[in-house]
Amino acid sequence: MEHRGGCSADNDSGDGSGVMTSIPWELFDSWAAELGLSPFDKSHTGVGMVFLPRDAALREEAKKVIVNTFTQEGLEVVGWRSVPTNASIVGLYAKETMPNIEQVFVRIAKEENIDDIERELYICRKIIERASSTEPWGSELYFCSLSNQTIVYKGMLRSEVLGMFYYDLQSDLYKSPFAIYHRRYSTNTSPRWPLAQPMRFLGHNGEINTIQGNLNWMQSRESSLKSPVWHGREGEIRPYGNPNASDSANLDSAAELLIRSGRSPQEALMILVPEAYKNHPTLSIKYPEVVDFYDYYKGQMEAWDGPALLLFSDGKTVGACLDRNGLRPARYWRTADNVVYVASEVGVLPMDESKVIMKGRLGPGMMIAVDLPSGQVFENTEVKKQVALSNPYEKWLKENLRSLKPANFLSSAVLDNETILRRQQAFGYSSEDVQMVIETMAAQGKEPTFCMGDDIPLAVISQKAHMLYDYFKQRFAQVTNPAIDPLREGLVMSLEVNLGKRGNILEAGPENASQVFLSSPVLNEGELEALLSDPVLKPKVLPAFFNIRKGVEGSLQKTLHRLCEAADEAVRNGSQLLVLSDRSDELEPTRPAIPILLAVGAVHQHLIQNGLRMSASIVADSAQCFSTHQFACLIGYGASAVCPYLALETCRQWRLSNKTVNLMRNGKMPTVTIEQAQKNFSKAIQSGLLKILSKMGISLLSSYCGAQIFEIYGLGKDVVDTAFCGSVSKIGGLTLDELARETLSFWVKAFSQDTAKRLENYGFIQFRPGGEYHGNNPEMTKLLHKAVRERSESAYAVYQQHLANRPINVLRDLLEFTSDRAPIPVGKVESATSIVERFCTGGMSLGAISRETHEAIAIAMNRIGGKSNSGEGGEDPIRWRPLTDVVDGYSPTLPHLKGLQNGDTATSAIKQVASGRFGVTPTFLVNADQLEIKIAQGAKPGEGGQLPGKKVSAYIARLRNSKPGVPLISPPPHHDIYSIEDLAQLIFDLHQVNPKAKVSVKLVAEAGIGTVASGVAKGNADVIQISGHDGGTGASPISSIKHAGGPWELGLTESHKTLIENGLRERVILRVDGGFKSGVDVLMAAAMGADEYGFGSLAMIATGCIMARICHTNNCPVGVASQREELRARFPGVPGDLVNFFLYVAEEVRGLLAQLGYEKLDDVIGRTDLLKPKDISVMKTQHLDLSYVLSNVGLPKISSSAIRKQDVHTNGPVLDDTLLSDPEISNAIENEKVVDKTVKIYNVDRAVCGRIAGVIAKKYGDTGFAGQLSITFLGSAGQSFACFLTPGMNIRLVGEANDYVGKGMAGGELVVTPVENVGFRPEDATIVGNTCLYGATGGQIFVRGKAGERFAVRNSLAQAVVEGTGDHCCEYMTGGCVVVLGKVGRNVAAGMTGGLAYLLDEDDTLFPKVNKEIVKIQRVTAPVGQMQLKNLIEAHVEKTGSTKGAAILKEWDTYLPLFWQLVPPSEEDTPEASAVYEQKAADQVTLQSA
Repeated sequence: MEHRGGCSADNDSGDGSGVMTSIPWELFDSWAAELGLSPFDKSHTGVGMVFLPRDAALREEAKKVIVNTFTQEGLEVVGWRSVPTNASIVGLYAKETMPNIEQVFVRIAKEENIDDIERELYICRKIIERASSTEPWGSELYFCSLSNQTIVYKGMLRSEVLGMFYYDLQSDLYKSPFAIYHRRYSTNTSPRWPLAQPMRFLGHNGEINTIQGNLNWMQSRESSLKSPVWHGREGEIRPYGNPNASDSANLDSAAELLIRSGRSPQEALMILVPEAYKNHPTLSIKYPEVVDFYDYYKGQMEAWDGPALLLFSDGKTVGACLDRNGLRPARYWRTADNVVYVASEVGVLPMDESKVIMKGRLGPGMMIAVDLPSGQVFENTEVKKQVALSNPYEKWLKENLRSLKPANFLSSAVLDNETILRRQQAFGYSSEDVQMVIETMAAQGKEPTFCMGDDIPLAVISQKAHMLYDYFKQRFAQVTNPAIDPLREGLVMSLEVNLGKRGNILEAGPENASQVFLSSPVLNEGELEALLSDPVLKPKVLPAFFNIRKGVEGSLQKTLHRLCEAADEAVRNGSQLLVLSDRSDELEPTRPAIPILLAVGAVHQHLIQNGLRMSASIVADSAQCFSTHQFACLIGYGASAVCPYLALETCRQWRLSNKTVNLMRNGKMPTVTIEQAQKNFSKAIQSGLLKILSKMGISLLSSYCGAQIFEIYGLGKDVVDTAFCGSVSKIGGLTLDELARETLSFWVKAFSQDTAKRLENYGFIQFRPGGEYHGNNPEMTKLLHKAVRERSESAYAVYQQHLANRPINVLRDLLEFTSDRAPIPVGKVESATSIVERFCTGGMSLGAISRETHEAIAIAMNRIGGKSNSGEGGEDPIRWRPLTDVVDGYSPTLPHLKGLQNGDTATSAIKQVASGRFGVTPTFLVNADQLEIKIAQGAKPGEGGQLPGKKVSAYIARLRNSKPGVPLISPPPHHDIYSIEDLAQLIFDLHQVNPKAKVSVKLVAEAGIGTVASGVAKGNADVIQISGHDGGTGASPISSIKHAGGPWELGLTESHKTLIENGLRERVILRVDGGFKSGVDVLMAAAMGADEYGFGSLAMIATGCIMARICHTNNCPVGVASQREELRARFPGVPGDLVNFFLYVAEEVRGLLAQLGYEKLDDVIGRTDLLKPKDISVMKTQHLDLSYVLSNVGLPKISSSAIRKQDVHTNGPVLDDTLLSDPEISNAIENEKVVDKTVKIYNVDRAVCGRIAGVIAKKYGDTGFAGQLSITFLGSAGQSFACFLTPGMNIRLVGEANDYVGKGMAGGELVVTPVENVGFRPEDATIVGNTCLYGATGGQIFVRGKAGERFAVRNSLAQAVVEGTGDHCCEYMTGGCVVVLGKVGRNVAAGMTGGLAYLLDEDDTLFPKVNKEIVKIQRVTAPVGQMQLKNLIEAHVEKTGSTKGAAILKEWDTYLPLFWQLVPPSEEDTPEASAVYEQKAADQVTLQSA
């Protein structure tokens, strides 16, 4: 298991490992006997495993507190045992913090019942924790466990060290009917001894994304939780959460509370981590009571949402369950001697295969439980049925839960145009908001797409007034957990929300179900009316306005205080619904509206602190809410629903305007009714909300509500503490008074006499003269073009001057250089040619930009020794060879380029592996100098790339193995990078296939990126790239461009610091990009710790881009970002232009270094002391604080150049090297011969065959190898088995495999079959893991047995036969053929745009499982299709000996009609899918000859 965990920089201190078992009484009795004590009274003794302070005096104090507490509770302390350990094998870092480990034995005489004994111990532990929290040694005292049933041995240890460290674990007397073992890889908190797992109940592999909200809600529950089992002592067991502990520890304490209050562990986990039960084909038909159970608890407990494999035990039951998305692997098997195993991988324990009687896997939301006393095993539905039938949930819901009936949208405008305009002005609307955002949504029902990045200043440093929402950036998942796919996996997501009081969760009863159910948080006026007249909710409307008659100072604060008091009073008087409203018949100049987000946040926080938040829901009725980001902010800070009354009125006004009516009449715009326009708006908001939730990997709006998944840029402490408590705001900013002034600046516009007749355009989205300043503006582009095209130094100086005089645009504009040295002559500074080697260009895909631009940039970078980046989408092999045929700047090889020289190469040094895996073939990988794993993109972190259909030309489609004209939206990065250990695996795969290429991981700046970067460094990456939020993009939703990600200055600083603190900085090159324009930017980034510097948009501008900002339309006027031939002909750039630009930048860097008195970049990297705040004031506030960026934690131990010149990190000794050193195999590769081998394989042998494939691909390309390697492996293969296979490799595995089998395979043949004579039916057993064939571009795979989730995801051309799969089979497939001879899970063929699937449906259950958005479902009627299916099954039987396949062939005429064929539109006319194909073909021939 070691490869699934993390290790500190000393390569010895594990992030944590541990084991939970029953209490080994025999071992303890023998210890007692040695001391002359009598044996323990097992039924009345509790054992505590305690981490104590290291200092002897403090330790005695801690023990005194523990003993006193037990004594006061009437428990007798029988003795302390010092746990025997071997400290010599602990890693260096772990040793520094290693606690003193002792066990305490206590006797509980007064209780007989096990549950009461456990409760008594729980109370004692809680009292001790509370007593010690105020002591100086409080943080050093920790109970791993305190129980009469279970004990936990754990520590900051590597996997195999755990058993050597604790001598107890080596003893033959240590016996237990069960064990839970966990190995930790920490990415969201730094490793500490107490955070090792298992916790007291749970071992958790995963990440809770909603943790901030869960903690808030648990805190709010403290006053309302009651249960008779506590005999009135509920007050002593608070608090239930700890913000300083890890997410796993908090989930554990929530589960513990429920279990100690009388729930079974299974029920507790079903409440906390519910499955995606809505529209579930099996549950709704066969187990309706389980659906009722989930529906009942949905209104009681917000789900703890995020990827999670949970192993749990209370000593009587032991079990495992998986999160709703199935984003962690979990395989189980059972043997004839009655042992059940559940593990993250198969093959982790030596196993006699002939004894195995069952092999399975946990799918999404599934659970397995074992009752230890009776020895019974319960699989998923049995467990859930037992729990769900314990109460009449269906009856309770029917009698108490009320659904809000959808109301019709209004069919006419309520206000006149003049009034609407005044309202829009008062609430801060701009003409862009109305035209580009609201009207687009009303017309099309989806969020508007835009392009390029966000190059305007952050709201806090802008000189224009901004709405409060603009100070918030959405957080997103990267590495620690995955973003999820709202487009193709929307079935696990839901926007439903319940309003009303949330009762006492410890007691189940009918009154708790008395709530109102909403299917969406977007309300129209009619629905709000209906809520306001609900007698049970007793709604109270609280107007949100502040009074400035006596001046602005303090007015907002006073009003917020009064608003909170009013909310408080309303709730105490029984109101269950607070409506915060800024609606009024007449606007008054001296009563501006409070920004609704501030009002919602303040009331939400106030009610939490007063223990009233559970008693009422908050709804916002606001004019100041019209975009998806604004809805998300309101919900994230506590609103359950929003009625956007002014936005709806704006939709109605737009539909009634003469302009719209004419456009519709002339057919220039699809016709929509006035109701439809509002419905479209609401639909666009809903799908936008799903997108925002999914970026953070959250599935349920009910868990997002109050989860504060934002960070703040530019609000000061008083604002944050009032309304946004717990959110990160690193740079300080506006006070409440400053915020009031900004609000007022909008409000007064509605009252001035010369109010404009139309809304102002602030130019936040599109550049316009007089609007907001854009970093990439026409003046700058013109100056730059002049400098690089004329090669004029004076013109470059004018460009520099332009940048120096610009308004404050980015955080670094608030800093300047300062030095402790005298200037030196420029001649002494390192040369420009050595500086430019540190420059890279951004990952712009061929497809988003034209072939001309892409190749010109690559050639320029290769000339100067920098690095260009392929972006996602593959690369044409013609670009990999140096040009030798150039005459007068033209080459027949690349006829569309000019300005070439002999010796130029158009290859991209950095080749990108993104989530769509487009064009990633073995040959692509082996021809790279660096391989970049794209986790996130600056312009839209948390979502996949997007290429509009009209940009997918035949050439682009060929490179990407997709279909021309079909739009490509890559999945968010979750298929094989859904956690840190999977990212480490992908890094391993890439090092495996190309051991000479450094692997870089691209992250986007956000708070918390430091621990993520440490995790990535531990995962063996060579380079970490940090992108700012201002990076560009070819196409992206507007709200993503504007509202996600942070400035790179903060992301870089945090990563550099954390890596240094953890001793990992020397391992990785730090590269940074995002809005770089000059040598000043380069030197600033260097001082903040970066080794290399990326230029994206600017490299495009230097080669000809004029910032028209229409990339997403395919109409680029200069052919930079278009695939249209006639526009590409206008491309003005030559490689020399970009070379000139980079040399100018390097010269500028030299000049700056000379002024500072330093000879080389190495000497200034990480030297934040060379930066100081500039003496300039920001218009809005005097309270910005950049001390975080300026602080310093030390420098790396070696120079930046030494870090950059390190060898590529290795995978260590691997099985492939052993095979490649076999003379028969190397001879077969060298001379294209045939060879046959048999080898044993274990689960630690990962990415096997990848390196062999790399060697073949490097020599012969993807298709040129004529030899044949037939290798048979015996055993359990590690992850990524047979990845990147090439033609000529015939691989056979006898045994089983883990995740990612056949990842990226490009050819060859792969057969997986179980060993002979097994004790189970092979077709019922899971034999390969999740996400097989991801991004495969060729070859065939035959699997005798079932596969896990996401089988054949993004398959381009491979053919596969398998005997059953999990959910999401054939997801986003673009070619190839998949045959499934058994059952499949839900959501088959989501996003499948090419290829065919044949599914056997013996019991007629397939239909509801297919995602019908794209594919059509038909019987196999075309003779060619029948032939294809039969041939594949015949091959399957011949190669695997499948009994299922043989039975089908034997009864072919019976089985053929049971197969369904799934056909995407691009395949409808193929001979396999169309029975009338021959007829059509014949007709076409006659046409052509005529």
